[in-house]
Amino acid sequence: MPHTYPPDTGRDVPRDAGIPQHPRCPHLNITDLTAAPSATESAVSSRTPEGHVASIKPSRWNTPEFYFYYLMFVIVVPYMVYVPMRISRDSHPNFEKYAHYLRPGWMAPEYDNSDIQYRLFREQLGLVVGLASVYAVAGYILRVTTPPSMHKAVRTAFLGISSAVFLGALHGINALKLAAIVAANYVLVKTISRVSTKVALPVMWVFNCALLFTVFYTDGMPFRMLAPHYSWLDEYAGLLPRWYISYNFSMLRLVSFASDYCWATDGYDAVSTSSSASNITSNAAGNTAGGNAVSSTARERSSTPRPLSEYSLTNALVYALYPPLFVAGPIVTFNDFSAQLERPLNLRIKTVAMYAGRVAISLLTMEFILHYIHVNAIKNAHAWRGDTPLELCMIGFWSLVFVWLKLMLPWRLFRLWALMDGVDTPENMIRCVANNYSTLAFWRSWHRSYNLWVVRYIYVPVGGSRNLLPAALLVFTFVALWHDLSFTLLAWAWLVTLFIAPEVIAARLLPASKYEQHGWYRHVCAVGAVFNILMMMTANLVGFVVGVDGVQELWAAIVHDWNGILTLLGACICLFIGAQLMFEYREEERRRGIFRRC
Repeated sequence: MPHTYPPDTGRDVPRDAGIPQHPRCPHLNITDLTAAPSATESAVSSRTPEGHVASIKPSRWNTPEFYFYYLMFVIVVPYMVYVPMRISRDSHPNFEKYAHYLRPGWMAPEYDNSDIQYRLFREQLGLVVGLASVYAVAGYILRVTTPPSMHKAVRTAFLGISSAVFLGALHGINALKLAAIVAANYVLVKTISRVSTKVALPVMWVFNCALLFTVFYTDGMPFRMLAPHYSWLDEYAGLLPRWYISYNFSMLRLVSFASDYCWATDGYDAVSTSSSASNITSNAAGNTAGGNAVSSTARERSSTPRPLSEYSLTNALVYALYPPLFVAGPIVTFNDFSAQLERPLNLRIKTVAMYAGRVAISLLTMEFILHYIHVNAIKNAHAWRGDTPLELCMIGFWSLVFVWLKLMLPWRLFRLWALMDGVDTPENMIRCVANNYSTLAFWRSWHRSYNLWVVRYIYVPVGGSRNLLPAALLVFTFVALWHDLSFTLLAWAWLVTLFIAPEVIAARLLPASKYEQHGWYRHVCAVGAVFNILMMMTANLVGFVVGVDGVQELWAAIVHDWNGILTLLGACICLFIGAQLMFEYREEERRRGIFRRC
C-alpha cells in the first residue's frame, strides 16, 4: 500500500515523464494558475499517480449551480479586499495604535513595515537579485565553455569556490563552523557505518538534533565559549552575524547526506515501494559499477542511490553549502543534487523566464498588500478593539495571506536562482493559500520540499500510513521543534495532528470509491471542507500569527453576540461555495491529465 500521509511522496507525475510538453493544453488555461511541482517533469498524464486509468467527470462550469457560485464570487471576493483596505485607512479610529509600524511607500503614501523577517528580505532584494544574476551568468559561461569530459570537475570547483566566497561574506568566520559541522557529520557517519549502518543512522540523528538545539541555545556557539581570549573572533561575523538562524536548513541536508549514504551502502532505498525496490537495487549496483544514468524524475533521482564514491567530503560540502539554496531552501536530497551534478538537466530558457514572471507577479501582489492592507501591523498592535466581527475575520484571513506570501517569495526567489544555475528543486506552496480545503493535502503543498524530506527521512521509516496518527504526531512535533523551540509552535503541531483526525475518520466512513457517484456526496464533502478550513485557519493563526492567546481573543470577539454568530454563518456559506469551486478546479486538472495529491 503506498504511503499517502499528508506529506507528498513526490508522485504528482508519471514516472516516465520528461521535459514539459503539455500536449493536452497548448494554451494557457485556468489550471496554469497552480505552480508546477518541478521544472523538468510534465504534469500531464492519462493515468493517476498510482498508474490507474483516470476516471473523468463531466464539467460543471456551465451549469446553473455554478452560475450562482460565480455571482457570489464576484460579489464576495472584492468585498473581502475592500474591508481590510477600509480598516487600514488613516481615518480609522485604531489607526494611531499601529501607525508607528508604517513607512513612506511608493505605491501608496505608506506601507506596512512591521514584519522583521520580510523587512530584511525586502531591503536585501536588490542585492540578492544582482548576486543571483552574476552567479547564473558565471555558471552558464563555465557550462558552455567547458569540455564535457571536464564538466563535473570544473563545476565542483566552481561550486566550492563560490560557496566559500558566499559564506565568507555572509557569515564571516562563522563559515568555518559550518564547514566543520559538515566535516564532523561526514566523519561520524562514515566511521560508524563501517561497523553497522543500523547503528550509524540513530547516532547521526542524535548528533544532529543535539547540535541543532546547542546551536540555538548558545546563539551560534560563539568563540568566547572556548575561552574569553577568543572573543575577538566573534567580531568578524560577516553581513549576517546570526548564522544559526538558517542552520535548521543545513541540518536537513546533513541528515539527507548521512541517510542516503547509509542506504546506498546497504544497496537499497528505505523509502521505495516494494514494487520498485528491485529496480532501485539494480540501479545502485549499476551506478556503483560506474554507471552515470540520471533518472528522469525528481523522485527517481532521490530514491536511486549514487555510486559510493560520490558520497565524498567534497560533495557533502558542495551540497550542504550550495549558495542558491543555503539560506532557506527549497530542500533537495543529496541523491538528487548529486545526480544533477553528475549530469546537469536541460532546463528550457522559456521555463525559467515564465517562472521569473510568476515570482515578479507574486512580489507585486505582496507590495499591494503592504501598501493598502495593513493587517500585519494591526495584528502586531492588537489594534482591533471596536472592529466588527466581519472585520476581525478579515484580519485573521489576510494575516494568513501575508504569512503565505512572506514565506513563498524567498522560497521562489531562491528556487529561481537555482533554476538559473541549472538545478531543479521541488516547488514549495504549489497552490494559493486560499485554494486549500483538505488538512492532509494542505500540508503536502505548503512547504512541499520540506514535506518530501519529512516523508523520506521520518514518516516512512517510522511506519507511514500503517501507523498514521502516531506518525503524524511525531512528524508535526519534529516540524514544530525544527521551526522554533517554543510552546506556540508545539501547540500548533498538536492542533494540526488533532485536526487531521476528523478528515481521516470521515474518509474511512465515507470513502470516495463507494459513494462518489451519489449526488449528495460532493455537498457533504463541501460541508466537511468548511470545518477543515476553519480548523486550518485556527491552527495557523496559533502557530504563525497571533499565538494561543491572540486566537482566543479573536474568536471570543467574533462570537460574543448574535451579530458575530451570523457573520460566522455567512462565512461558512462562502467557504462552502469556495469548496465547490476548489473541487471543480481539481476536476478540471484531471480532465487535462494533471493529478495532484493536494
